[in-house]
Amino acid sequence: MSTEPFVSRRRLLQGTAALCASSSFLQWSAAAIPRPTTLKGRLYKTLKIGMVQVQGSLVEKFAAVKQAGFDGIELNAPGFDVEEVRQAIQQTGLPVDGTVCSSHWQVRHTDPDPAVRKQALETFLEAIRKTHAVGGNTVLLVVGHGKDGPEEEIWQRSVENIAQALPLAAELGVYIAIENVWNEFLYDHNGDHTQSAEKFVKYVDEFNSPWVGMQFDIGNHWKYGSMGDWIRQLGKRIVKLDLKGFSRARNTFTKIGEGDIDWADVRQALLEIKYTGWAAAEVGGGDLDRLKEISANMDRVFDLV
Repeated sequence: MSTEPFVSRRRLLQGTAALCASSSFLQWSAAAIPRPTTLKGRLYKTLKIGMVQVQGSLVEKFAAVKQAGFDGIELNAPGFDVEEVRQAIQQTGLPVDGTVCSSHWQVRHTDPDPAVRKQALETFLEAIRKTHAVGGNTVLLVVGHGKDGPEEEIWQRSVENIAQALPLAAELGVYIAIENVWNEFLYDHNGDHTQSAEKFVKYVDEFNSPWVGMQFDIGNHWKYGSMGDWIRQLGKRIVKLDLKGFSRARNTFTKIGEGDIDWADVRQALLEIKYTGWAAAEVGGGDLDRLKEISANMDRVFDLV
């Protein structure tokens, strides 16, 4: 399945093939685009609205997030008033970079009941519309749960359901950002730390659309594999990052920077795929001081200071 943006990009590449075939052009291109050596200026920090435990109006919450050193914020969609959010953006200058689909754990695209899948699609379409209305360009999606059936069956079931949102996503320019989570799907939940991102790669590629990618959570699957290697495997499929800490030694999630994630390898992998974009904290939140701590922890693991 494909969408018009995908076709247009293909035509563009075909139209420039003759120019790119020139060896002198290729040599010039390689020399003209320097390899990044640092993530400074390439990452934009954001966080989930549920982490902001600051008293007051939405404007006051947005202001606190900006004061803490973040560049944007993610909302839950559907579930907010568009005009209220627009006013908060206008008064604080803090953009909404994206949202999290608010019902994807309970109402799933993998559910065996067609009525439930229909509801999941309707909710997701509304999330895309709401996200676009406030200027965001990603909707984080948990595609379903392994408990809904055999992997091959729920794979196809979820792809068919989610694909129906592609025309709207393409029209509005909103990415469907699939998150890797502990949902017993596309990895071995009882396996060890030697697993790869191969199934995630194949799953994303099955949509055959530039509007489907990964909101790759660096902490979620450290228990199951090398996050640096997963980043290298996923490559340009990564449209956004989530992050938290994790300790294999204690088998528990931690604050960002605590635990034993190999952040040096994560940084190197992000440089190798030339990642530029948003990185969203997803940890326990709190008041302004706690938000500042989270922001500083992100600076430290990404070597932004």
